[in-house]
Amino acid sequence: MQDEQQYEQLLMQYNQLKNGALDIAGMIEREDYDSAITMLKSREALFLSCKCIRKYLELTPVQQKEIDTIVDEIKTLERANIKTLEKGLENIQLELAKTQKSQ
Repeated sequence: MQDEQQYEQLLMQYNQLKNGALDIAGMIEREDYDSAITMLKSREALFLSCKCIRKYLELTPVQQKEIDTIVDEIKTLERANIKTLEKGLENIQLELAKTQKSQ
């Protein structure tokens, strides 16, 4: 019974992380970088909690598949956020170089 409760808690936390990644994507799109950074920092404890639960929780194959699916979704969202930020950084660097040349 306790394993089932821990599994549900783990699933809930992963869903929070997934929703957070979606929220961060929106913040990046709106160029609200301060909020995005604040949210990223606040998520660290949640990642650590998930890691601890996974370390000691024995999952059934079905549970493992469900967890793996949501973890893959989170990774995909996080990679997309990183690519968006890298593209934005490249654009800023190009604009800076243009400004420096014109000066």
